[in-house]
Amino acid sequence: MSRLAGGYPDGRGAVMDAAREHEVIVVGAGPAGATTATALARQGRDVLLLDRHTFPRDKICGDAISAGAVHIMRELGMADKIAAAEARGEFHRLDGMRLVSPSGHLIRAEFRRGVAGEDSYVAPRRYFDAVIHKQAVECGAQFVQAEVKEPLLEDGRVVGVLARQNGEVKAYRSRVVVGADGVTSTIMRHLRPEPAQHVDRHRAVALRAYIEDLELYPHEIEFFLYDEILPGYAWIFPAGDHVANIGLGMRLDVFRGLKKNLKQMLRDFLDMPAIRERLTRGGVVRDVASWQLNFGSQKRLQHAYDGALLVGDAAGFIDPLTGGGIYNGLVSGVLAADVIDGALRAGDVSRERLRAYERRCNEKMWSTMRKSYLYQRILMNYPSVVDAGIRYLGRHNGVAKTFLSKL
Repeated sequence: MSRLAGGYPDGRGAVMDAAREHEVIVVGAGPAGATTATALARQGRDVLLLDRHTFPRDKICGDAISAGAVHIMRELGMADKIAAAEARGEFHRLDGMRLVSPSGHLIRAEFRRGVAGEDSYVAPRRYFDAVIHKQAVECGAQFVQAEVKEPLLEDGRVVGVLARQNGEVKAYRSRVVVGADGVTSTIMRHLRPEPAQHVDRHRAVALRAYIEDLELYPHEIEFFLYDEILPGYAWIFPAGDHVANIGLGMRLDVFRGLKKNLKQMLRDFLDMPAIRERLTRGGVVRDVASWQLNFGSQKRLQHAYDGALLVGDAAGFIDPLTGGGIYNGLVSGVLAADVIDGALRAGDVSRERLRAYERRCNEKMWSTMRKSYLYQRILMNYPSVVDAGIRYLGRHNGVAKTFLSKL
């Protein structure tokens, strides 16, 4: 029986009326969701894009954008928007990286451009997400600010969502729902039973802040691997001439065992001699915020359901080595759009049909995720091996390729 039969009360007496049915509802207008919506809209699909925020809005992140992600954006028609954002100073070009090994060994490496000459950037999510969101709307996706409360189910099949808009809970129906609402995804938590969700060794915790009194290396990002934070790292990503995104992250089970405070760990990082000497006013930070991440290294997680798919952080497509998820989010959005378009043309949006998305994601990402998780385990257990590996890769310019491909 439909939960819409006779209306559905929201617990406070409000009754929701069913809106017209869309072909696809995308829940979450961040990079993965907006990419999915853009790709579907470009194929002529009727797409409703829902997010609890208006855009532009801030999002906790390291803000590093790989050339691979930029290539996907260009393929979806965003070349002019990227150029305009760079001209406005919102996208800060990256030319190379500096990496400090556990023993303090420093290597520098230049970045190679993407397949079509794309640059890598540091782009605060306020600006980056707005570019893809705008593209989705311009391509024909309808955007509505609404907070999705749960998927709408009929006989075990997802047929839409319930969302609060302007204080009223409404039902939005569709043939397919895409969960793109981040690591705490409402769609994911309702469709994946808790025992089938991520465990702590395949999760991470991170802290991000912005700093304006730190001497920077122009157009170079910095990674710091040191014993107190392994198997994670600290970072300094310049977001302009005088501002940087700084932070640190580590695997969640290891962090829980340390019983430490992330803010204190960041202060300890800023107090390291090599960092402290670069501070002009003692290290004034702002917009300090923490978040958790789900790695793409956990086996046998379900991403396809009857009438629904999970993309990006909602699926858990975060690289276990770097904690980066934007590139994988965009990849998953493009793959989801292609599978959904085929399912709609075939008139079959069952899990069996949509499982093609899981297969294609595995083919595209699983090998990299597995290797990254292995590297991460080595970081934790064998720092001396890490030192030797970094020295070797540094001589062959492989570190930049390894890290940037995983952001």
